[in-house]
This record gives sequence, structure tokens and C-alpha cells, in this order.
Amino acid sequence: MNQPAEAERDVMEYDVVTVGAGPAGLSFAIRLKQLDPEISVCVIEKSSTIGAHILSGAVIEPGPLDALLPGWRDNPPPVCVPAKEDELWLLSKTGGRKAPIVPPGMRNHGNFIVSLGAMCAWLAPQAEALGVEIYPGFAAAETLHDDDGTVVGVRIGDMGVARDGSHKPGYTPGIDIRAKVTVLAEGARGHLTKRLVKRFSLDADSDPQAYSIGIKELWQLPDGRVSPGRIVHTLGWPVDNRTYGGSFLYHLDNNRVAIGYVSGLDYADPEFRPYEAFQQWKHHPTIKPLLEGGNILSAGARAIVTGGWQSLPKVEMPGALLIGDTAGLLNVPKIKGTHQAIRSGMLAAEHLAAGALAPVGFDAKLRASEAMAELRKVRNIKPGFKRGLWFGLANAAWETATGGLSPWTLKVKADWSSLDKLDGRSADGREPDYVQRDLPPRDRLAGVYFAATEHDEDQPVHLIVHDTEVCVTRCAEEYGNPCTRFCPAAVYEIVEDAAAEHGKRLQINAANCVHCKTCDIKDPYEIITWVTPEGGAGPNYQNL
Repeated sequence: MNQPAEAERDVMEYDVVTVGAGPAGLSFAIRLKQLDPEISVCVIEKSSTIGAHILSGAVIEPGPLDALLPGWRDNPPPVCVPAKEDELWLLSKTGGRKAPIVPPGMRNHGNFIVSLGAMCAWLAPQAEALGVEIYPGFAAAETLHDDDGTVVGVRIGDMGVARDGSHKPGYTPGIDIRAKVTVLAEGARGHLTKRLVKRFSLDADSDPQAYSIGIKELWQLPDGRVSPGRIVHTLGWPVDNRTYGGSFLYHLDNNRVAIGYVSGLDYADPEFRPYEAFQQWKHHPTIKPLLEGGNILSAGARAIVTGGWQSLPKVEMPGALLIGDTAGLLNVPKIKGTHQAIRSGMLAAEHLAAGALAPVGFDAKLRASEAMAELRKVRNIKPGFKRGLWFGLANAAWETATGGLSPWTLKVKADWSSLDKLDGRSADGREPDYVQRDLPPRDRLAGVYFAATEHDEDQPVHLIVHDTEVCVTRCAEEYGNPCTRFCPAAVYEIVEDAAAEHGKRLQINAANCVHCKTCDIKDPYEIITWVTPEGGAGPNYQNL
């Protein structure tokens, strides 16, 4: 195939370009404009509309938002329910026990249950009112660099490229956005951040980053079942004591509940299926009666960054810096990262405004900030669960009681390295201690429908498997192709193919992808790379 000639690209220039219109990126842009209205700032976002790719629980601590927008409570986001009561349950298959005491980090008095996607859509016009230019549908495909390696902006992905790489009639080359500073606010496992961390060895002095996958559904329930402001978390069934996992159930307004399940991607069992664990949890005797007769409004999945204090990479490099979840600031015991995202975005804005837009020194400033002090106190809690549920709970109690003053810091290992091999067993989809289920959705493809994900079928596959031979040989034998189970959207399939060398091949259903990044994180051979599809493609989450 003849490759098309490189087209001339348009160039836009700003003082600052921010990649990602999540809470970190938007808070950064708002604060920078508040401090210096003359600084030109643009925010680019790969989703078709602001908030369409944002998914979180979410209960937020309002302190940083109060500091950013002091009058926000007079005009709150469209989904904003004051937290009223907290419950923590330890579940068995047939019942459970309510914890007599809710851990301090999980007490939500004074907090608010929100839709983070709706909150970002609410923040965007407030940024625009200050002069921030926001461009949804602009997917940053790569970073731009000077001859000495300094980051000088980003290149937006081309539009109208066919699956075979040829140019379709509507082909438009992506523009170059050049800036004095590039701020990466991509969320967990940002694809540009991943490359920059490697290029600048930003993780040389930190542990590997760690992640969980959160799968969420928004339900409309019959009248009388919802208690707005009630917050319920559970541990235990349907996962075994070796596997880190737990649920959330948040009672909203208008007879709606937000439910979800978080599975640590450091799990060891190659047969584990995070999506099925969530669906099983919905059928627990304490949960199913609440949902029966209700309807799913929307659903989706997203990686959550959980490495914490010891996994924080260096957050500055020549020409660029990292904020929010792309840096790794989520507080795992609290199950909260939004306040940290806003806090880090504001801190970055204040640093740049005071320092002639120079990133240098931001890493030290962040590490000396309240955001890092919060993470240091809880640094050992999530790693403690690697030794099982009961040790993890005891360790969490100790770390909480001592305020994280233990003289040790537990190590974090890369999630891809944690899978056990099958050792002669077959990955036959057995369901240990599982129950029959009948609540919707019936399977992962039905779940994709509720994510409203859209991709043009005739575009290059944005999930790059660098050696598909491994999939049908080593991976099939050693792990039973865990990608067919850990993906919540059924993107990966091993299909029979008589024409293939081994009688089967990997099929990638890229149009199903909800951009959760689990495959990029959990693949045990590190041969899957998530790259951005065409701008505007992907899920279209509603109030998640």
C-alpha cells in the first residue's frame, strides 16, 4: 500500500495547553485564569462532549472546590446530593454483617455525592467564562518536542484515516498545538503520560504505578426505595480473601442509585473476571431486592490509580507537568481522588503563574503539599491487602490509628506481574461460589450498549497488540488468555480460524472499547498498548 504524503498541518499557539477536561485539567485552567487573565490557555478533550468519558463513584470532599469557586454551592452541579449516612458491610454469599464502626477515612459527613461527568460539564462553561478555550473531540495523539527533547505541545490525531491506513475522502490532518507549557491531566493511565514517564525516566525513584478497575451502573428505581445521601460500601463476597475488591452504592435524588464494583488489578487468579464479580454482587440478598424492577440508565468502566505515595513519579519534565490521577493522587482508603485532582490543578496553576510558566520546581512543591501529606499517611493500607483481606483490614486499622507513622513503607509491584500461571489447569470459566443471575445486563455486550460507545469501524485499531503470536501460544497455555476475561467490554476474543497457523487467532472488537485502559495495565506480557482513536470516539457516559 502506498502511504499518503504527509499533509501540511495547521498550528495553534497558546501559553499553556492542557490535555484532559477532567476535574484536574479544568480546575487548573480556571485557577490559572483567575491568577492571570492574560495567559492564554486551551483545554483539549478526546471525548465528543465534556464529561462523556468521565466515570467515578463519586463522593467528593468539597474543601478544594470551595477554595476554587467559593460560591459554587449557590449553583451546584446537576447531580449533587449531600452525604447523610455511611455503612460498611462485610458480605458472605448468603448474608453479611454491618461494621459497628465506619473507618474514619470512609466517613462522609460534609461531603457530596456527585456525577463526576456532570460536574466536569458544569465546570467547563465556568472556565470558558474566564477565557479558557475548550475543544472536545480533540484527541492528543502524540507530544511535540524541541531538538533538546523539551515538550513544546501536542499533535491532534488525524481524522478520516481508514483501517488500512489510507486516507478517506473526508481526511483532515490533525493540528499541532504548540505551547510554552503542556499540562497532562489525562486521568489514570494516560497514554501520553505513559510515554513521557518512559522518555524522561520519571519513575526512576518510585515504585511501579498500580491500578484497580471500577465498573459502574446508574439505576432508576421504583418510588420509595431510595434514601438520598445514603452511602454503602461492602467488602468480601463475591471475591475470595486473596483478591482486593469492594463495592459502592450511593443513593441519589429522583429515585436513582449509583452502584459499582472496584477490583484491584493486582489480582492473581487468571480466571478472575471483574465484570462478572460486579454482576454477582448485584445478586447478593442485601442488594438484589433494591434493584429488582429498576432500569439501568447508563453504565461504564474506568481504571483507577491506586499506587499512592510510593508510586508517585516525578511530576515535572522540561516543558510539561503531571496533575491529578495521571500523576497518581487518589487516596485509596477514602476511595476519593477528585479533591486531590482539584488541589493539584490549583497548585500547578499557582506555581506556573508565579514562575513565568516554568515547570521546574513543581515536583518539590507538590511533594511538600497537603496532597502528598494525605497520601503518605495512608501509603501502607492498599499494599497490605496483598497478604489477604484479614491482614489488610488489621494493617489498615494499625495505619489509621498511628496516622501512617509506621517506620516502614510497603512496596508496590506492577499489576501485570501478579498473575499466577495455570500450571496445567484449563481456563474453563468456572464460577467459584457464584450464583445464578437475572438482573440486567445479561452480558458484557449488553453493558457496552449502556455505555453508548461509538467508534467508526473503518479506522485503525487503537488497541495495538505487538505480538499476536504470543496470544495463541504462550498466553493461551500459561494464562488461558486473561484478556478475554479482564476486559469489561468483550473487546478481546480468541476465535477458531482454520486458515491461521495454530487454528485460532486473536480478534479485537475495538468498536466495543470503553477506554478503561485495563488491557494496557493487566496484560501479563506487556504487549498491549492503548492509543487514542479518532477524536470524539468512545463512550458517551450520562451522569456517571
